[in-house]
Amino acid sequence: MNILDNIRVVLVEPIFGGNIGSVCRAINNNGISDLAIVNPRPTIDWEDARRLTCNAKAQLEARKEFQTLEEAVADCTVVAGTSARTGFYRDTAYSPREFAPIALESAADRKIALVFGREDKGLFNEELALCTHIIQIPSSGLYTSLNLAQAVMVCCYEMFVAADVFEPAEEKAEEASSELRERMFALWREMMIKTEFTHGQKLDHMMMGLRRIFTRGKLTVPDAKILMGLAKQSLWVKQQWDKAERKNND
Repeated sequence: MNILDNIRVVLVEPIFGGNIGSVCRAINNNGISDLAIVNPRPTIDWEDARRLTCNAKAQLEARKEFQTLEEAVADCTVVAGTSARTGFYRDTAYSPREFAPIALESAADRKIALVFGREDKGLFNEELALCTHIIQIPSSGLYTSLNLAQAVMVCCYEMFVAADVFEPAEEKAEEASSELRERMFALWREMMIKTEFTHGQKLDHMMMGLRRIFTRGKLTVPDAKILMGLAKQSLWVKQQWDKAERKNND
């Protein structure tokens, strides 16, 4: 079982349908699919929510609804409430990055919950009392409150990264050998001379600069062949130009 399946995102009395839709997209971006909404308001614009889900409409339809937060987290071990406010007992808050390994340790075999409060008032004290941990997302003092969907994205992203389930794409092309690189540099040297891009003492200096540019990262065989093709084409164009010049002079 994917450990991310045991993470539940709980929205307490959200106000805007667009935020709910954006949350659906955010949690799916991070491999999470368990969404619960506590006491959804009758004024929520569900059509707006659908528009903002983009390709996560199925997630919106699969949401669970509960009357109280207590019901929404009843089967969860670790329950983390998010709060931007500071003060008594909030000073022991974790950042999402600090909290991620704690959450995943419990999520290995039990449900855990990430709880997000109202857009305008956040979580009330009695709701935070149900939480085992408090999460505070680091932010600038210019404005400490995050948009609901952004807060969900930040927290879920840290869970996703800590779960180490992402497999980045790998370069499949073979790395260019020294022999191939030197053939490429020889072509570029010839091209720079014949196109009069540089000459004399500057030539060696320019070639050293070119070597630094092309070896700053991994140079693959296809990379080298493209660069060789560019030099060959430049030499061919110069050759055609010279022929035309000689013909005109004759």
